[in-house]
Order: sequence, then structure tokens, then C-alpha cells
Amino acid sequence: MKLPSVGSGIGIVAAIVAAVLAVAPRSSAQSAQQQQQAPQPAKPGAQAPPAQQAEAPKKDPEEEKAYAAFFAVNTQDSDKLIQLGEQFLQKYPTSSYRQSVYSRLTSAYYNKQPPQIDKMYASADKALELNPDDVTVLVLVGWVIPHISNPNDLDAERRLNKAEGYEKHALEVLSTMPKPANLADDQFAKTKAAAILQAHEGLGLVYFRQQKFAESAAELQIAEKSDPHPDATDLYVTGIDFQQLKRYAEAADAFQKCGQIASGLQDRCKQNADAAKKQAASQPAAPVPPKN
Repeated sequence: MKLPSVGSGIGIVAAIVAAVLAVAPRSSAQSAQQQQQAPQPAKPGAQAPPAQQAEAPKKDPEEEKAYAAFFAVNTQDSDKLIQLGEQFLQKYPTSSYRQSVYSRLTSAYYNKQPPQIDKMYASADKALELNPDDVTVLVLVGWVIPHISNPNDLDAERRLNKAEGYEKHALEVLSTMPKPANLADDQFAKTKAAAILQAHEGLGLVYFRQQKFAESAAELQIAEKSDPHPDATDLYVTGIDFQQLKRYAEAADAFQKCGQIASGLQDRCKQNADAAKKQAASQPAAPVPPKN
């Protein structure tokens, strides 16, 4: 994919961002899949059960069977997940399992080729209406929105603000999420770390879209520090952030790291690294503060 130069300022940044962020989004999509098993926190404000409770309604064995079949599908098989999920919701529209179904469908619609974004948004809205603390949905949708945002879309800013809110709330939930008893410590820690990393990536790209370059660089650097395999797109965007901030040495470092990763951005990152090094070399030295 041939991308225009980013050296001529913010107007060019706006022009290239859709193409840059459309580059295959890498392991973040995979981390979203891994989060299918992410534990969900208990809803706040739960009340103690009364001394005497009415007998719980009996479960429909056919509903139980249908849900078990849906949940048993591998998260990689988006078509099968969508088929069984839609069938389940049509047959059991008031099921107590519907939040979990909507949550899994959100990821399935995104992972389908090509992604069904409108259906992803619709499932996400329904999942979050039932559980506003569903970190799987919050993190994924907040990450997807800035990747596909179109600056010519009249609804773009509203969606970006929504994505920012999703990622910030996800980080709040994750900060206090207790470990489920049936989950190993290392598995919980790994899943939680992946969600936190992706939330910071999402915030960084939201701020980049909004031309808040300092905030974007800060969020993406948080993600980079915790990721043993940084994403080329994130490093590329970080480089642009630093260029816009006239922090050329840091821009060159980000582009150089990006240029070491095999991706559609590799050649461009190498070119930008050279350009940023020249900009850094020609930049006037910071004045030395006078001695007391």
C-alpha cells in the first residue's frame, strides 16, 4: 500500500491515517480473541438474598443445550459462532445467557472476513446494556473505532469520544477486577495484561485521530513498554506523534523500531527514520541554563 508523505504537516496526517490504521491490525485482534474467556466482574450494588426465596425457575434443557453448543465453538470460527448465536437469540430472546452471547458475537462480527462492523456495534450496545463492565466488549470496540474512523464521517467525533470512554472505563474495571477462583494466577495475569495493553493502544489511536499528539504518544508508549512484540502501526503512529511535537530524535527511534518489523509499513518507517534523524541533527540545541 503506497502512503503519502507525512512530512508536510497535520493536513497530511489526517489524509493518511485511514490507510495507516487499516494495515492488518496484528495480535491485538488475537488478544481480543483471547479475551473471550476474560472474567467479568460482579455487578456492583448486589443485595444479599432474602431469608426466604421463591423457588428458582427450572432451566429449559433445550436452551441449556443450545447455549453449551454455542459456547463450545472455537473463537476462530466466526461464521459458526454467528450462526449459532443468532439462532440462540432468536429462539431465546429473554435468556439469562443473552449478555454472554452478545459479548461473543461482538468479537465474532469483527473477526469475520470481511468484518461486519454495524452488527459488531449493535451487539456491543446490547451486551453493554446488560453489563456495562464487560471489559471484552469495551476494550475491543474502543480499539476498533479509531482504526476504522473516517474523518469525513459526520459521526466520527462522537464515535471517537465513545471509544475513549470505553477504554477509560475498561481500565477502571480492570484495575479492581478480582481473580476468579477457577482461573490460574498466570492465566488471569496474562489475560488482564493483554486487555490493559490493548486499552492503551486504543486510547493512543483515539488521541492520534483527534490530533492530540502528546496524549497519543504517552498512551502508545505505555503499550509499547508492556508489549514484548510491539505493533508496527503503533510505532509508526508514535513516530508521527513525535514529529508533530518536533521531538525528532524520539520520532527517529520509533520509526527505526517500526522499520525492524516485517509489515506493510516497514519501508516507510525506514524512510521516515532517516528523515527524522536529519531533522534531529538540524534542530537547534536546547539553551543551556545559566549557572547560579
